[in-house]
Amino acid sequence: MSQQGYVAAPPYSQAQAGMGGYSAGFGNPPPQSHYGAYGSPPQGYSAPPTGKVNLLLLSSVLKLAIIIIFIFFALVSFPPPVASAPSMSPYGQPPQSAFYSMAQAPPPTQQLTNQMSAMNIGGYGTPMQVPQSPSSSAAPQQYHTSPPPAMGHPPLSPPGQQLSSFGSPPPMATMGSVAAPPMGMSGPPGPGVHQPPLGPQGYPQQPGAFPGGFPGGPAQMAGPPQKKLDPDSIPSTTHVIEDDQAKRGGQVYVTNIRGQVPPLVTTDFTVQDQGNASPRFMRCTTYSFPSTADLAKQCKVPLAAIIKPFATVPKNETPLYIVNHGETGPIRCNRCKAYMCPYMQFMDGGRRYQCGFCSCVNEVPVQYFQHLDHMGRRMDLYERPELSLGSYEFIATLDYCKNNKPPNPPAYIFMIDVSYNNIKSGLVKLICEELKTLLDRLPQEEGAETSPIKVGFVTYNKILHFYNVKSALAQPQMMVVSDVAEMFVPLLDGFLVNFQESRAVVNNLLDQIPDMFADTNESETVFAPVIQAGVEALKAAECSGKLFIFHSSIPTAEAPGKLKNRDDRKLVGTEKEKTLFQPLRGVYEQLTKDCVAQGCCVDLFLFPNQYVDIATVGDVPSHTGGSIYKYSNFQVEVNGQQFVSDLRRDVEKSIGFDAIMRVRTGTGFRATDFFGAVYMNNTTDVEMAAVDCDKAVTVEFKHDDTLSEESGAVMQCALLYTTIGGQRRLRIHNLSLNCSSQLSELYKSCETDALINFFAKSAYRAMLNQPLKTVREILVNQTAHMLACYRKHCASPSAASQLILPDAMKVFPVYMNSLLKTPTLVGSTELSTDDRAFHRLLVNAMGVEETQVLLYPRLIPLHTMDVSSDAIPAPVRCSEERLSESGIFLLENGLSMFLWLGQACPPDLIQNLFNVPSLGHLSSEGMSLPVLDNAHSRKIHSIISSISQQRATSMKLLIVKQKDRSEMLFRQHLVEDKGLHGGASYMDFLCYVHREIRQLLT
Repeated sequence: MSQQGYVAAPPYSQAQAGMGGYSAGFGNPPPQSHYGAYGSPPQGYSAPPTGKVNLLLLSSVLKLAIIIIFIFFALVSFPPPVASAPSMSPYGQPPQSAFYSMAQAPPPTQQLTNQMSAMNIGGYGTPMQVPQSPSSSAAPQQYHTSPPPAMGHPPLSPPGQQLSSFGSPPPMATMGSVAAPPMGMSGPPGPGVHQPPLGPQGYPQQPGAFPGGFPGGPAQMAGPPQKKLDPDSIPSTTHVIEDDQAKRGGQVYVTNIRGQVPPLVTTDFTVQDQGNASPRFMRCTTYSFPSTADLAKQCKVPLAAIIKPFATVPKNETPLYIVNHGETGPIRCNRCKAYMCPYMQFMDGGRRYQCGFCSCVNEVPVQYFQHLDHMGRRMDLYERPELSLGSYEFIATLDYCKNNKPPNPPAYIFMIDVSYNNIKSGLVKLICEELKTLLDRLPQEEGAETSPIKVGFVTYNKILHFYNVKSALAQPQMMVVSDVAEMFVPLLDGFLVNFQESRAVVNNLLDQIPDMFADTNESETVFAPVIQAGVEALKAAECSGKLFIFHSSIPTAEAPGKLKNRDDRKLVGTEKEKTLFQPLRGVYEQLTKDCVAQGCCVDLFLFPNQYVDIATVGDVPSHTGGSIYKYSNFQVEVNGQQFVSDLRRDVEKSIGFDAIMRVRTGTGFRATDFFGAVYMNNTTDVEMAAVDCDKAVTVEFKHDDTLSEESGAVMQCALLYTTIGGQRRLRIHNLSLNCSSQLSELYKSCETDALINFFAKSAYRAMLNQPLKTVREILVNQTAHMLACYRKHCASPSAASQLILPDAMKVFPVYMNSLLKTPTLVGSTELSTDDRAFHRLLVNAMGVEETQVLLYPRLIPLHTMDVSSDAIPAPVRCSEERLSESGIFLLENGLSMFLWLGQACPPDLIQNLFNVPSLGHLSSEGMSLPVLDNAHSRKIHSIISSISQQRATSMKLLIVKQKDRSEMLFRQHLVEDKGLHGGASYMDFLCYVHREIRQLLT
């Protein structure tokens, strides 16, 4: 883990005293000529009475009056400076006021309105304005609000009390490669530093006046209520998505331009590969790398690529070409071993080529020679995929195979927990019924009639039962292994079989299993020996494969890998909270190594009724390229369909086995860190027992020299894997980016969705070693640093009260705030440890599309939809303010789906959807959405089906009525609002980040 990273203290983090704290609101203090002393009501000045007076006396009185007015205004306009400077913890000590106490609850509406009114939100080039406070000195705005009414001043704090500064310096800490700098050093004013007077928003505050509020937030502010800020004036994710769809939706994205930024993941587009990999395979946090390490440190924008090597290619795009160079194998650079690609420069009449990665000049093999045209390009350029495309595959030679012999086709082993809970719930019967049809749909090679994948079956509780399902047998045979300490496979011949050949015996077995264990009382289970048995079976068969484990309880039976309940909620919020997410090592660590060495991927389907220690049992799946599914309190009627859909998709999806991935880069930078469902034995090779179409690896890059603006930055991802048919192949993805010494270029080509994927994964890794509070602070600091650097170096000069955001990152704060409110990072005792650990492992393997919708769910209004159109209605902002009592809304985030029904839903709509006369006739328990023969019902089912097809896992539809108890589950997904378990609203967070930016800039 790199210790230095992107958040070293910048030169501008030294705040000047009296300016760094910004103790309350933003913006300049409003003019105070209307006020007398602090706390007194506004005072008017009464003119002397008119009458016939001596002219000389009149002029004297006037002079005296003018002098009095002058003195009076001088006094009230410049109140005496406050003696105490903002409080500050010693450098390196934990901060006095952490971001997280801010995250519990927002400041009072009035203070928030003041802050936001004084804040302008600008985009790249053309600032987008928010209503300003009357005191702001900025240019005329797009949006206007009338000036707020005058406000009484709160009283001064008692003598000697220190100001509670909004963001005290956090401790130095590292998160992945995200070190936290000291935020703003406050001290006595230096010579010539003017300490501005504190206006109504800058008065000293008493900490803790508002429980759980922003540090320094007062309990209330005197004065009449202010106009509420229009939430439409802050950047909206839905607008950004709609704009991109309007501009680039339905277009062909041609990849022949270096460093061009692709459409957003939410936009529907077609890719035409002309030399760079499709953004479906590779997306970057920025498409213009800074040319030096110093610039990278200065801007704090992480340089990373999210690689999904097996991403699904839509039917209207060309599948990857397969290149076969025969016995000689793929052509590679002699020095850096990069594979032949469009970045190689041919010379000397075609006899030699210069490597685009390390600049080494190589001889062209005789059989690969081709003449060059007048432009210096090979005559066969467009006939060879490896010279003209960004992604393609090579057939690998025996040199790339284990022991120099071709691999066998893989095997799938189904391992069913037959303990009391699973039999009683009907789960075992459901699995056996489903497998009978599912085994006909095993994945197969293009053009093949049947699947070469072999299948095997194991059942277990405290002991393991293996089944011989050889085609020659009339009945399946069971063999029991009761010594789970020394696991072995009791039979070789007949355990792994071809389903087509052994169909009758396998179906016979699947019919018998539920009956065999129908009377079981065994509730104890083992877990580690089950995985060990799978690995041993694959070793004996000399093949790679996948274990499908259906498991329900914490493994408490006497066996290796036995676990105890370590779910201690008292650790939440303490230094030891991280131990809840650290897997137990020992047996499970060794299992991971064995699985990866054998190419054995583990998919875990969990059906827990209580704590199962997901942090530990999920560790092997999460390091072998496997998936984890969880169905709490499983009931066949409620969760059966969701489970069956997940199992089908998991068995059928495209996959490669026994994979090794390496990312090569051009000179000047290199891959330094990897995040994902992967195992790493060294610093360069990413090992995956299997890699499927949903798994993504996030790769971070660091400079080790200056990058050339002329040649740019090039990278190549090479993935060696075994196909379903047992063929060894190399899948290559190439990408070229721009390099620039101008930070504005970097910010212009940032991609928010990719950035947030990187931050989520690096934070979720860091939380295993650091307190959650520190991880959260680092994320907030990183956000402030990136935006402060943009403000300082790239934005045109403007009023300090403006929040200027890069156009490409204007919705980054809403995603970051949403990340801070995820179950894993929010740190609430109300959330189960297993749910938090499960969420952490899921996100670790996600691609950009999945993290985007998870952190900003789609909220779709259905009551206004056009039933005659095929289109899904445009989503609205994810906030309670967008809900209407007379409406119906669908919310989905890739993991959960809700149908929310407003209290005043039109009865005819309820009749069309649920076949009952009104909302009151719907029971609150176990509601489902029936399929009815009318336009509304068909349209909603079509929308749900269309969304489900886009997602990696199936989502159970939960129907919630407004103001029902179940509505709490729905509301925690409204990410622009204050979090139910802690966490600020979007507007609060924007205020907080703005304040941090101003501190950094002063």
